[in-house]
Amino acid sequence: MDQQETLRQWVEESHRIVFFGGAGVSTESGIPDFRSTDGLYHQEYDYPPEEILSHDFFERNPEEFFRFYWAKMIAPEARPNAAHRALAKWEAEGRLTAVVTQNIDGLHQMAGSRTVYELHGTVHRNHCVRCGKMVPLSEIREHRGIPRCACGGILKPDVVLYGESLDTDALEKSVEAIAAADMLIIGGTSLSVYPAAGLVHYYRGRRLVLINRSATPMDSQADLRIGGSIGKTLEVFL
Repeated sequence: MDQQETLRQWVEESHRIVFFGGAGVSTESGIPDFRSTDGLYHQEYDYPPEEILSHDFFERNPEEFFRFYWAKMIAPEARPNAAHRALAKWEAEGRLTAVVTQNIDGLHQMAGSRTVYELHGTVHRNHCVRCGKMVPLSEIREHRGIPRCACGGILKPDVVLYGESLDTDALEKSVEAIAAADMLIIGGTSLSVYPAAGLVHYYRGRRLVLINRSATPMDSQADLRIGGSIGKTLEVFL
């Protein structure tokens, strides 16, 4: 039995699939990742992207933060690809219980997924650092520069910056879902970003599937390892 047929059979036999994904899921929708050769971390800026995307930098230089943020972190034209759509289909069929994602683009929800745990937050929510008011991205996307609330406070994206803790609720629910899964599919991630990557160790099931273009630290533990495009791998389920 080839890899694709094995995956198809396992999906058909599963009812508590959890998908754990990273940047590679969204690159096929045209969103650059952070660490590939063409990713954000290999471009030229006045400051390293790791510094710009830190809590300290946001507080001391919000103008430069938002110049980078509007140019490189927002992708209004991006649309869900086959991987996003296949996962939403599995959820609708009662096969998939949750998507745990390191991405902040909201493409899983756009594809129709309902149970999505966003470990690193989302660009689609913003809150005022002064009064706490929540403002959706749609209300401030057309503005450039530093977005401000009516009270004058800066509207900060609800994304986890370097130096900030992951959302406790998202972490707890992700752990619960992964621990209860009968199949865990890891896709589009190098499993190098912690603490998020550490969550996969809570999986206790028999079927661990890895779909990624490059090697990961968990390749030797996978029951099924598929190299290449995650979109092409999952589009056969549509």
